[in-house]
Amino acid sequence: MDDFSALWLARAAHVIGVVLWIGGVAFVTSALLPAIRRDFPPAAQLAEFERYERGFGRQARWTTQLVGGSGLFMVWKLDLWFRFATLDAFWMHAMLAIYLLFTLLLFVIEPLFFHRLLRHLAQRDPALPLRLLSRLHWLLLTLSLLTTGFAVARSEEHTSELQSRQV
Repeated sequence: MDDFSALWLARAAHVIGVVLWIGGVAFVTSALLPAIRRDFPPAAQLAEFERYERGFGRQARWTTQLVGGSGLFMVWKLDLWFRFATLDAFWMHAMLAIYLLFTLLLFVIEPLFFHRLLRHLAQRDPALPLRLLSRLHWLLLTLSLLTTGFAVARSEEHTSELQSRQV
C-alpha cells in the first residue's frame, strides 16, 4: 500500500470513528438519558441506563481506540509532531486531550469505581445518578463538538502548509 492510500484509509477510519464515537455520545446525551429520566421512576433509572450503556460502552471503547490509532498514524506519517510544540495548532492538543479523557473514563474510571459510586449515590437519592450522568454527558458532548468543529475548521487552513512541506 502506498503512502497516499495508507493516509486516505487512516483519515477515513479517523472520521468514521469520530462520527460513531461522538454521535453515540450525542445520542446518549440528547435522547437516551432524557428518555430514561422521563419514562422510568428514579429507583429504576440507573439500572436502565446501565443496561443500555453496556452496548454503547463496547462501541465507544473500540471507536476511541480507532480514532487514537488512526490519529497517531497520521501524525507519524505526515511528521506533524511540530504541531504539538505550538498553540497555533491548538485543536491538535484538544483532540489529544479529548481522546485521553475518554480513554481514561472508558478504560479506568468507569470499570474501576464509577459504577459503584453511582450505585452508592442512588441509595441516598435514586434520581441523583442520572442527573449527574446527564450533566457529565452534556459537558463531554460540548467539549467534543467544540474540538471537532475547531479541528475541521482549522485543519483546512493547514492543508496548504502540508502540501508545501511535501513538495
